[in-house]
Amino acid sequence: MYELRQVDKKFPGVHALKSIDFKIGRGEIVGLVGENGAGKSTLMKVIYGAYQPDGGTITIDSVAVRFQNPRQAMQKGIGMVFQEQSLITNLTVMENIFLGYEQQFVKFGVVNWKAMAAAARAQLAKVKLDIDPNMITAKLSFAQRQLVELAKVLTLEERVDGDLVILLDEPTSVLAKEEVELLFRLVRELTTRASFIFVSHRMDEVLELSDRIYVMKDGEVVDVVSAADANVDAIQHKMVGRDVDKQYYREQKQEPYDADRTLASFDAVSLGKKYRDISFDLRAGEVLCLVGTEGSGREAILRTVFGLETPDSGSVTLKGEEVRAFTARSGVEKGVGYVPRERKVEGLVGGMNVYENMTLSQMRRYSTAGVLRLGEERQLARDWIDKLSIKTPSEHKDCGGLSGGNQQKVVLAKWRSGGSDIILLDHPTRGLDIGAKEDVYDMVRAMSADGVGILLVADTLEEAIGLSHTIIVLKDGEVQHRFDCAPGAKPTLYDLVHYMI
Repeated sequence: MYELRQVDKKFPGVHALKSIDFKIGRGEIVGLVGENGAGKSTLMKVIYGAYQPDGGTITIDSVAVRFQNPRQAMQKGIGMVFQEQSLITNLTVMENIFLGYEQQFVKFGVVNWKAMAAAARAQLAKVKLDIDPNMITAKLSFAQRQLVELAKVLTLEERVDGDLVILLDEPTSVLAKEEVELLFRLVRELTTRASFIFVSHRMDEVLELSDRIYVMKDGEVVDVVSAADANVDAIQHKMVGRDVDKQYYREQKQEPYDADRTLASFDAVSLGKKYRDISFDLRAGEVLCLVGTEGSGREAILRTVFGLETPDSGSVTLKGEEVRAFTARSGVEKGVGYVPRERKVEGLVGGMNVYENMTLSQMRRYSTAGVLRLGEERQLARDWIDKLSIKTPSEHKDCGGLSGGNQQKVVLAKWRSGGSDIILLDHPTRGLDIGAKEDVYDMVRAMSADGVGILLVADTLEEAIGLSHTIIVLKDGEVQHRFDCAPGAKPTLYDLVHYMI
């Protein structure tokens, strides 16, 4: 139904897509995997019309097409559910669903909100989401917003005569298991009218959902395999060009932390309905992981340490001094660095380059009488680009154009270059490929060896177990159990789940 032949795309200094052949049949679910920087995002944007190819042809039902923008692609039935979500959070759900297509509800210059709400309910019913269309989108959970994204794309059904092609860009990256299962059920049901391209770094999910899988590396398709015949190890080897280290979480590098040096403490701290009576100590060199389901209080605790949340009671101590003013500025001044889950929203400033992002939290160090010493900023960036093997043409590269793994390295470099010795990691490997994850794990071990205290909310339970010195299990905002995680004596998945639910 849809095919790309010998498609090329180049950017200054980067050959992003090299003679790509790609096709998808009617009602088919095609997986797309590869390392960050392999070309997956560029390929998706070419399909969606955000980028125009430099060479090759694109056909729909054997008819050549060329899209100048995403709207033209949508008119041909191609929609995309974005990893970072494209919803405008201060608009209502129904305004987001029909954004750009409101005219169908306008008569004599007046919007018929009742008709829009009824139409929105019909779209939400397709994804089995029972919410008020008049609700402000910011009030929804991440999983609900993801389903609204899908409902928005499915409005194409009423506007397009032919079948749809829906691109799913990391749609499960922060969803709970039951939410992933719901999404997969919906996708399978929708194959009667749509074909899907599913991009994910979770190989088990790609194998479960897809009919065929395209493997990309360095801008090329290096393999196409049937999901029924796919071998995870073989696919991962093709993705990264080497065997994956069996010591995946670098447990052999886990060294004892300094039990005599406490960097951060919570003493009976509570915050509204988010968490209650939380106590723990974070020591130098310790990786302390907070484990729990969504809404268990993990993220709110991290944001309290950084100063973005103010607790109702209890005391928070950083390096022996009780915190009185909870602000991000005070957190940074105390040597706290925060790597947030939404790195593109809260971790980086899009439109600023690598060196500007790296020095953003330490501008005073690089200015004299209000004038920036740009040479020193650039040299610092070059040093950290080498130290963390950040893949970028130069320190002048816009951070928004880097792959997810390299963006994460820039965020980490921002804090480490400034001397932060308390690092808060909120899903640091979300949306990263297997090679980029290994790089993050190496950085975690290196920071731990340097005496940095790391408070971690991991992406998976396996990651939590593998990386941690200590695990605290939370449920409904309360501590349920604490595990010591010495190498060779780590808890099992069952041990954690037993206390989580």
